[in-house]
Amino acid sequence: MKSTRREFLSMTAAALAVPTLIPRDVMAQDGKPGANDRVNVAGIGVGRMGFGDMNTTHHIETAKVVGCADVFLPRAQDRAAKLGCNPDKDAVSDYREILDRKDVDAIITATPEQWRSLICIHAAQAGKHIFAEKPVSLTIAEGRLMVKAARKYNVKFSTGSMQRSMNPNYRGCKFIRDGGLGKITKVVAANYESPWFYDMKAEEIPAGLDWERWCGPAPLVAYHPELFIPRGKPGWLSFRPFSGGEMTGWGTHGFDQIQWALGMQETGPVEIIVTGDKLEAPTYDKPEDARRGNQLCNQPKLAYKYANGIVVKLGDDDGKEGNRGGGIFFGEKGKMEIWRNKVTANPQELVDQVNKIEVPELLTKKQGHDAQIRNWIDCIKFGGTPISDCEYAHRSASVCHMLNIARYVGHSLKWDPEKEVFDSADANAMLDRERRKGYELPSEI
Repeated sequence: MKSTRREFLSMTAAALAVPTLIPRDVMAQDGKPGANDRVNVAGIGVGRMGFGDMNTTHHIETAKVVGCADVFLPRAQDRAAKLGCNPDKDAVSDYREILDRKDVDAIITATPEQWRSLICIHAAQAGKHIFAEKPVSLTIAEGRLMVKAARKYNVKFSTGSMQRSMNPNYRGCKFIRDGGLGKITKVVAANYESPWFYDMKAEEIPAGLDWERWCGPAPLVAYHPELFIPRGKPGWLSFRPFSGGEMTGWGTHGFDQIQWALGMQETGPVEIIVTGDKLEAPTYDKPEDARRGNQLCNQPKLAYKYANGIVVKLGDDDGKEGNRGGGIFFGEKGKMEIWRNKVTANPQELVDQVNKIEVPELLTKKQGHDAQIRNWIDCIKFGGTPISDCEYAHRSASVCHMLNIARYVGHSLKWDPEKEVFDSADANAMLDRERRKGYELPSEI
């Protein structure tokens, strides 16, 4: 089935109207694991990133893996066995069976993005703590509902923005946020690519894969192995409506670091600046790597502005870009670039100042993904706000979604970060998406 532009450019918030697929047990559970108890964690979507997350959790002494759900049941069974579970008992294809289990305290989900919001909202309603891969959402509207659900049901909801748990990134962002560069005059980010369209011919669906449920809330399209994987020729990460492209794939890392460093992690820009004609995305009808699509979908040029006047450019005026894991910050006292697990600066002595900043105790022992998940487990057991709390993740993902929307409509936009609306009807029509019947979000959170 061809995914037409009209289908995707007519997204409306009316999709939230009909309750369906609500878990059979949606009441939040009382109590939480005690200080000496292990947190029982199950995985929902255990492919590339999901298995990595669960394998990390398997080696955390305060957690225990108790099950896996995946629409590709043989994969769920394989992962369950590798993680010390019973593949006949603890591996399922329907995630609601995981949410029904009284012994499950928390879930980790790393499905393709079209599924992220429905699973997380249902998990919150079932009283399960949540660790979701980034980007946290596929639309701005569903991201806000996910935060609302986490707050209502009092669950700890963290995300996989692991650079927040790397010492150089923690220190570099704190240094800038605390005024180490003086007044910030400009920030340069990478020019992340927006997604394009899919229309490949059907191939045979592997045994054990529920393809209809893999598509889930998105349109039902023909199975192809190059859609089923995240990155390949080109993989689902490049296609609307399964993903926001590299704008969300890598952009949530980079923009999250920028938001954090500028002290904007609970708000967002007030203006999106578009230079050039609106995006005319291609359609891939056969396997092909991402190069052509990426070259076509990094236009028009974009920038955004915060209320304090700071402008973030996706690529500088001279054509140079920031790195994909962070950004380049220009301030009164010099220039600093935050990478993944690395900080550089001019003058060099700024790095010496950054390296003197103390980090949380956990980061003196663990780094990256391990520390990220441990922080979440600790918050479940002892309280506190995760370092990648869902509100922060929603705000960073929202920047990506705003930039994609600006490319789709082809003109500059004003944004209200409190009301989370644009000044433009065509852009507001893209704050959410249509969902296939049977996969709508609950009418009440």
